[in-house]
Amino acid sequence: MRQIPPKSFNLARHALAHAAVAPEAEALLVTDSAAGHVIERWRYGDIDAAVRAVAGGLRETGLGAGERVVLRIGNTSDFPILFFGVIAAGLVAVPTSTQLTTAEVEYVLADSGARLVLDDGSGAAANVSGRARRFDAGEIAALKRAKAIDFAATESEDPAQLVYTSGTSGRPKGVLHAQRVILGRAPMARGWLGIGPGDRLLHAGAFNWTYTMGVGLMDPWVAGATSIVHVGGREPEIWPGLIEGAEATLFAAVPSLYRRMLKYGAMSPARMPNLRHGLTAGEALRAELHAEWIARTGRPLYEALGMSEVSTYVSSGPDVPTRPGSPGKPQAGRRVAVLMPDGGEAPAPVGVTGPLAVHRDDPGLMLGYWNLPEETARVQRGPWFLTGDLARADADGYLWYEGRDDDQMNAFGYRVAPEEVEAALSAHPDIAEVAAVETRERDVSLITAFVVGREGAALDLDALATFAAGRLADYKRPRRYVVLDHLPRTPTGKTLRRALRDHAG
Repeated sequence: MRQIPPKSFNLARHALAHAAVAPEAEALLVTDSAAGHVIERWRYGDIDAAVRAVAGGLRETGLGAGERVVLRIGNTSDFPILFFGVIAAGLVAVPTSTQLTTAEVEYVLADSGARLVLDDGSGAAANVSGRARRFDAGEIAALKRAKAIDFAATESEDPAQLVYTSGTSGRPKGVLHAQRVILGRAPMARGWLGIGPGDRLLHAGAFNWTYTMGVGLMDPWVAGATSIVHVGGREPEIWPGLIEGAEATLFAAVPSLYRRMLKYGAMSPARMPNLRHGLTAGEALRAELHAEWIARTGRPLYEALGMSEVSTYVSSGPDVPTRPGSPGKPQAGRRVAVLMPDGGEAPAPVGVTGPLAVHRDDPGLMLGYWNLPEETARVQRGPWFLTGDLARADADGYLWYEGRDDDQMNAFGYRVAPEEVEAALSAHPDIAEVAAVETRERDVSLITAFVVGREGAALDLDALATFAAGRLADYKRPRRYVVLDHLPRTPTGKTLRRALRDHAG
């Protein structure tokens, strides 16, 4: 059954509720070597106290309820402590990747209306103006030494976090989530993760990735399990040893890392003796990769399909056997449907491809796109939220992904709108036209930029890549550039992206 959020609810309090039950239990381990050497060991009571201390320090700044606080924090345990501390104080956390460029950060600051930036210097700096302030590493340390307070008396519909995702207008758009969003993760515990109090979940991502914040921290803590995050080297061959050294029972990563582990790591059923299964999300898991993983390790991989707006809602798991090529079934308690392709609110028959939708009463669904009511309205169809994915259902209830209903790209587990990449590259003086599309190379999804030079210009692709590096985060940058005389277009002038994908193949 779907969990109905209580009126009074704070996300951070819920995430750390286990601190009142077992304050001495291990909540977080931070490792920094290929052998899984632990450099930080946090008990539930320690994390709870640190989060409430940050909340106390933030309250002393005079910020009002619901004010936005941008996090510019590197891959350290400070990130979750500050993230949950912001929410515990009744403020809205705006997490950002340290890969963002100065221009990208400044856009987030301006669009969110943030009053405070917590910046440890790990990423590109940005100008802070108006009423906003910046706290540096020293001031952040002072926050953590403040007097701890109780969690703010927020309500379930109050905003808790604002996550920026690539937007079709050429600018990122803010996905605003309520305090209740953590309750929307409950169906994952059994439906995908198969997690319980005795588990130790190692997540391959960095602290400041939303995939890590959710699956790597929130989900283990709500279950009373131990979260393990690695801050050292990220070479693919080290992960089997890390899993062994950490005695991890669960491991979460994107498909591309599993592929590289199989290619470069010493894998066998005898390795990773504590590991029960792997978890994967962010991009489609190819059936061939899944089969090779099972053959080499003797353990299943459970896939999930999701997005920033509603997290994961379809998955395989301990109670839903994997079916190669399918991400699984809607998680128990969720209302998910494939709608008719010609509009309307009725579910499509078995085998018919249509828009994949999640019911708008799901507690994990966003409040809406920040300051973009028209964008929010566009993804609503009656009682349904349109995910932008196309899918079909089989007779057993498994869903089969049939691509995007729009042109959004997926590269290395990140969703990227082509318009954002195109807007950045179009500023180059030698570019007349540009189109960005998702292509595949050796089972990896990449962003490819098709460019048309201005008359008389000699395009230097290396210089163009450097130009992109100054305007786009690493995961948004094209990995391939293809020069064309012209872009293929429809009679109405729309770029034929499918033709470009075929050209790249």
